[in-house]
Amino acid sequence: MAVQETPAAPPVVKQKKDGLFSKKNLQILRDPLDDTNPVTVQVLGICSALAVTVQVKPALIMSLGVIFVTSFSNLIISLLRKSIPTRIRIIVQLIVVAMLVTIVDQTLKAFLFDVSKKLAVFVGLIITNCIIMGRLEAFALGQKPWPSFLDGLGNGLGYGLILIMVAVFREFFGSGSLMGYQIVPQWAYDHGYVNNGLMVLPPAALFIIGLYIWWQRSRNEKLVNVS
Repeated sequence: MAVQETPAAPPVVKQKKDGLFSKKNLQILRDPLDDTNPVTVQVLGICSALAVTVQVKPALIMSLGVIFVTSFSNLIISLLRKSIPTRIRIIVQLIVVAMLVTIVDQTLKAFLFDVSKKLAVFVGLIITNCIIMGRLEAFALGQKPWPSFLDGLGNGLGYGLILIMVAVFREFFGSGSLMGYQIVPQWAYDHGYVNNGLMVLPPAALFIIGLYIWWQRSRNEKLVNVS
């Protein structure tokens, strides 16, 4: 009686792990700077863009605070994602974000008290920033820690990019200065130059962001029909 030979098992193909800065990971980091920018494409975080962009310095500090919170909240939630019960995930996310915001707030009060006073309640309101909670829900809860960290970092940078751009325009045209240093010379004022008063009002931020959205979508066809 002939003995049938058992076919050999197919060789196990090991999947190559993505490097820390693989093309996929770099795409996660870069996309929020343009194609999926949280402010100009997703239209999130507009309130702080209106409130803290009269001068560049507060906008820069606010941006750094949001970058810190988005990056590390994504990282922490991703590390805990398999142990967080679904029914209390929002509470856990809020606790993590609140802890990080408290660190930012106390650091500002300790080392940059004047900026902390200018930012006032807006540092505390980072807790309710739609960008942060949106990335935790949409990305960190389902992805590994390193991509989640990059996603948070990219969205924080995308947010900060818009804030600083708006602040540069508003401070320069509204006060004639940048980072508190006078840029427009005194002789220009002596010859009739006047600062644009509209730039120090909140609607100016909407106008600048609107112009940026128009420019961004005019050069990127993928964003034309994004609502």
